[in-house]
This record gives sequence, structure tokens and C-alpha cells, in this order.
Amino acid sequence: MRALGKVVRSGVGRRRVQTLVIGLATMMAVAASVLGGSLLVVSGAPFDDAFAKHHGAHLSVQFDASKVSAGQLSKSKDAEGVSSAAGPFGTATVTPRSDGAGPGWPMTVVGRGDPGRDVDEVALLDGRWPTHSGEIVLSANSSLFPAMGMKITFPDLSGGPTLTVVGVARSVTQTADAWVVPSQMPALTAPGSGGYQMLYRFTDAGTAAQITAGGKAVTESLPPGTAVGEQSWLTVRKTAERDTAPYVPFLIAFGALGLVMSVLIVGNVVASAVGTGTRRIGILKAVGFTPAQVVRAYVGQALIPAGVGTALGVLAGHLLAVPVLAETEEVYGSSSLAIAPWVDLAVIAGVLGLVAATAWASSWRAGRLRTVDALAVGRTASAGRGRWAARLTGRLSLPQPVALGLARPFAQPARALAMGTAILFGAIAVTFTVGMGASLGQVMKARAHDAADVTVPEPLPDFGPRGPGPEKQPKTDPAAVAAAIEAAAGTGKYYSAATVRATVSGLTGTIDVIAFTGDASWGGYTMVSGRWIDKPGEAVVPTPFLAATGTRIGDTVTLNGLAEPVTVQIVGEVLDPRNDGMQVFTDASTLTAVHPDLTETSHHIAVTSGTDVTGYVDALNKDLAPLGVTARAGGLDAGGDMVVTLNALSVILTLMLVAVAALGVLNGVLLDTRERVREIGVHKALGMTPRQTVAMVLTSVVVTGLVAGALGVPLGVALHGWVVPAMGESVGLRLPGSVIAVYHGAELLPLALGGLLIATLGALLPAGWAARARTATALRTE
Repeated sequence: MRALGKVVRSGVGRRRVQTLVIGLATMMAVAASVLGGSLLVVSGAPFDDAFAKHHGAHLSVQFDASKVSAGQLSKSKDAEGVSSAAGPFGTATVTPRSDGAGPGWPMTVVGRGDPGRDVDEVALLDGRWPTHSGEIVLSANSSLFPAMGMKITFPDLSGGPTLTVVGVARSVTQTADAWVVPSQMPALTAPGSGGYQMLYRFTDAGTAAQITAGGKAVTESLPPGTAVGEQSWLTVRKTAERDTAPYVPFLIAFGALGLVMSVLIVGNVVASAVGTGTRRIGILKAVGFTPAQVVRAYVGQALIPAGVGTALGVLAGHLLAVPVLAETEEVYGSSSLAIAPWVDLAVIAGVLGLVAATAWASSWRAGRLRTVDALAVGRTASAGRGRWAARLTGRLSLPQPVALGLARPFAQPARALAMGTAILFGAIAVTFTVGMGASLGQVMKARAHDAADVTVPEPLPDFGPRGPGPEKQPKTDPAAVAAAIEAAAGTGKYYSAATVRATVSGLTGTIDVIAFTGDASWGGYTMVSGRWIDKPGEAVVPTPFLAATGTRIGDTVTLNGLAEPVTVQIVGEVLDPRNDGMQVFTDASTLTAVHPDLTETSHHIAVTSGTDVTGYVDALNKDLAPLGVTARAGGLDAGGDMVVTLNALSVILTLMLVAVAALGVLNGVLLDTRERVREIGVHKALGMTPRQTVAMVLTSVVVTGLVAGALGVPLGVALHGWVVPAMGESVGLRLPGSVIAVYHGAELLPLALGGLLIATLGALLPAGWAARARTATALRTE
């Protein structure tokens, strides 16, 4: 065993380049696999743990109290497939005001006598549950910044009731924004606007189809039209996973590329070591090594750098996970998230197992070699293969070193294939990363959806006297701002956008309703399907809104929390990831009757052709200064920490793959030049200069690089076409063709030449070594 260990250590130290190649390839594969596997586990862990602990509701349904009675709803608990149910609870949509501040956003209040136990147990984070009228518990996700003892009034309700916050709680399935005792509900319910909430758990609720079937079962015995909204736990779960879900398909792609490349490179390196070390193998057998020991020696030479690379890969995976996991902390009470140890162990075992199996298969030839045959083999490779290619290139009007280099891959086809495969994966990674960067840019452009040359942002909201500060400023008049814009020289087309908050039956929390004055279709809104709004009463919504409400184009939804309910018809699906996609875009005329005072308004301007934007902004701001707003060039800031993180990760992992590919080329070219050292000496003796030697070595990888690059580009495009839509689906977004079709003909040629660049980078060092080799030394080499 000591002798075997010495052989292994000697092989690792002697083949430093091969050791580095295996270590780096393994490190890249492990880093991507650890990161991807951990995110796949962590993304749903906080929600799943909280859902199981607090018996979350599989389905919450909102009913119209004017069409169904509490007794009828109680009977729905016995519907087929229902394992347990809670309710009916009275509900109301109200707009609060807290401690003298400006009006808050609409919120859903539910009357419950206790936090519950069997279905949707509300977790108290602070304080206690209300015991009598005049007390309220706020959700931890409330827009009111819940604080114990805070006073909340409802000035729009009869009598203007005032409630005191006695607790802060969280519902795992987000069934309400606040809770009061049932006796408080009449004071919070406007005449004719009351509702009931039922919470159900089903025996089978793992898929959307099962949830739909359960919803039909509980409403089957009720009068038609009584259910006005519902929310599935699967929708809430997807929302909880939105911070990490997009990374999973992306990292699976890089992890798969890294693993396959690792297997191929390890197999190639070990096979090359066996091929070039045949005489050494014969010596080992002559001194008493058994075939199994010889095989174990080569497997050990692969496992040592693979083990080091695995350790470094685990460390890199943990470090890369820090910015990603930071976005998911404090979800459902999770103070911190960490990579599960079993993920590390599974990746380590899997990668090292693959390396061992690949090395064993590649080194099996060494164990089968006869001792006499191995000792009789010299170092110089056979020159019989590829003569046809040498004759063909010799007939071309090319410099002799270039002709010799171009013919070289055909003399060693197996080695050229191995180098080409490494270059292929590098080209795939580069093509994929370029496309993903372009796609993310399109998504962020859609997120900003502001193609305007000039923007007048909406005034900052006034939250009232929450602390010391300047006196309350008068509200800006949007009509006066619009008049100034229209009168400005150089104004082309423009529109304004005002945002109000509303609720939708069946959904907790508020949604943004963006109301446009003027034609906003040119403003950068990317349509997925359907069309843009043409008239009042129409709306376009993002994909997550359709999924959460169970609606589709052509359906209607009712917006609550305004002066009175407003019904709009959905005519289009728009790409907009902001606010979790819970937005409604409509014409301002739709809200005129219920919200005539739209003061929180932004204005978006396209200047006429030839107008200097800077000069236009300066002139416009002189007119806007008395109105308390300021114009600025360009659109609104799109933000997007996730995009920055994804781009950074893609660049890091791509550079690692390209480095591995270049090292794979370096390994192959280095072996080739060492085998040809006597041939190179002959060429030098006949007058080949160092520059010509470099040219000969570099051109030996030109054909391989060009072919691998040409194949890598379409494969990278195909990988992009699979991963990017999967990333969109993971956060509930359907991506339009403009986000997927980001490759253009002019860009594909430079990407195809990327394979040649990788090949050249890998061949530079061996070319320099060959150029510096002394002629006499090379000629003496056998």
C-alpha cells in the first residue's frame, strides 16, 4: 500500500496541468450543484414548515353574504374530499387611518373569535388575540407598519370606529390583513357589502387540479354565484418561493454542463495519462504491481485533485449562496436560511462517485496491458494516421507551419474530439450567458415599462405627522402639470399614470390599480397576449394576477376598497413582475366615479424628433417649479436586485466553464507537443523559427475550435430557449417572444468564433513551450 501511495503522489505531482484541470472542473460542477440543490430545497422550506405547523388552509373562499347564509356555508364542511374546515367568518374591506396619518390602503378584516387550531392557525408574533370590540390584530405584512397600542380609525364608516392594535400575527396562507372579534364586524361592514370567508383543508391537495375539484365540491350545494373569490395555497406557496425559484433552472443548467464536462475531462485526462504512460505501466507491473493496483493508482491520481476541487466547490457554493439566500430570510418567521448538510453530502458523494467511475473506466486499459508489450512501447507516437490530411493541406497555398498545424487534429482524432468537446461546452456556456443577459435586460425593460424620453415622477406620498419634519405640502394638481407639459415646445405624445390601492374578492392584501390618462400603449408595456386597453371598463393584468384570481382574458373582476365596487373586463395580459404581478392597468375614466381625485400622478413624455432632451427638461422645469414637481430625462428606475445577482452568477460560472474548457485544450495540446518533441526538433533543425513553431501549434486547434464553436452556438441558443421560459414559469410569468428571441444574426458569428478564442487561449502556453525548446534537446528525446 505504501508503494501504491508513492505512485499516486508521484503521478499527481508530475502531471500538474492534468491535476489542475480535474480540480477546476470538479470545483465548478460542485459549486453549481451545491448552489442549485440548496436553493431547490430552501426555496419552499420556510413556507412548507410553517404550513404544516399551523395547518394552513388549502383553499380560502370568499362568499357574498347577500346570496348565502352562514348555515348554508356550514354544511359545505361535509362536502366530499374536505378533511377539515373553519368558518364562516365575517369579512369586510375597509380603508383605515392610523394615528393621524394619511389614509392607508384598503385591507381585508376578518372576524374570528380565536386564532384557530385545525385550519389556518394564526401565529401570534406579538401581543395577544382581541377579546372584545375596540381591539384589532394586524398581519405582520400589513402596510400600516403594525405596532402595539397603535390607534386605527375608519373615517369612511358610519360612526368612524377606532380600534387599538393589541397584537401582530401572521397567517401562513395569508387569509386576512387583520382580525377582530366577530362582534366588531357589524361596525366595520357597510350596508350591503358584507361577506363570509370559509377555509378548507382537503384530503388531496397537491395539485392545482385537485384544488379546483375541491372548490367545485364545496360550492356544488350552494346557490350559484355565491362564491366571489378564492385563493389556493399553491398560489401563496409560489409567491413565497419567488425570491429563489428563478435561480433553480439556471443553476441546474450550469450544474449539468459542469458535471458532464467534469466526466469528459476526467475520462480524457486519465485515458491520456494511460496512453502516454504505457512504458511506466509496464515497469510497475514488472516490479510486482497487480492489474487492480495499477487501475487503483490511476483512479487515485484522479480522485486526489477531484477531492480538492470538491472541497473548494462546496466552499464556493456556500459563498455564492449568500446573496441569494439573503433574499429569502425572514419568510414566515425564518430568521436565517442555510444550506442543508445533506445537500453537501449528496453532491460530494455524487461527484466523487462519477469521477471514480469515469477514471476506473478510462484506466481499465492500463490493467489489461501485458507487461512485455508495455515495456516495448516507445514514447514517440505513431505517425501513420492523418497522412491524407497532411497531403491535402500541403497542396494548399499556405505557409508550411500552418499546413502542418491544420492537419494535426486528424493525426490524433480521439484527442481532438476530447478537446473539441471541452470547447463545445465553453461555447454553449458563453452563448447561453449572452442570451440570458439580453433576456434579463428585456425583462427589466418591461419591468420599468417606460419608453418615455422625459418623466415627471409622482409627488412623494404624505404619511402625515409621524415625526418631526417639514409641514405638509399642498397637493399637486395633475391638470396643471399636464397643461404645462402640453404647452412646452417639443412635446410630442404623453400620458399620465395614477396609482390607487384596491382589493379583489378572495385575495388578501391590496393590489395596485394604475389608471392612465391618454394613450399609454407606446410607453413600453410588453404584451404577452390579448390587446391594450381601448376604452373605460377594460383592463390589462400581469400573468400572476390571472393565476391568483383564476381568471383569463375576457373575464371580469371586481375591484373593492374604493368608494364603491368597480368591475373591469380583462382584455390583455402584460409582462410586469413588479409587486408580485398583482396589478391592474386601466383607463382613468374607469375610476372617475369612485376616485375622482387622482393626485398621485406621474407624467411620461416623448419629445418630437430633433428636440434636445436636456434643453427640453430645463425649459419644462421652469414651468413646473411653482407646481412642486420636477421633470427628469429618461424613464423610471426599474430596480432589480435579482437581475444583478443572476447576471453576476452567470458571469462567474461561465468564466469557470471557459477556464475549464481552455485548460482541457491546454492539457491536450501539451500532451501532443510532448509526444511530438522530436518532430518539432527536426522542424527546427530544418529552419523553422520560434514564431513559425507557435503558428504551427496554434493552428493545430483552429479546426477543432471552429467546429466546436459552430456547434456550441445553436446548442447554447437551445439551452437558453429552455432555461429562460422555465425561470419565468417559476415565478408565475409567461414570457413573450421578445424576451426569448434575443439572438440576432450579427451576434451569432462572434459567438461562433468564441470556440476559436477558447482553443487559442488553451494552446498559447504549450505553443510557447514548444517555441522555447532547444533543438538539440528535442532531437535527443525518444
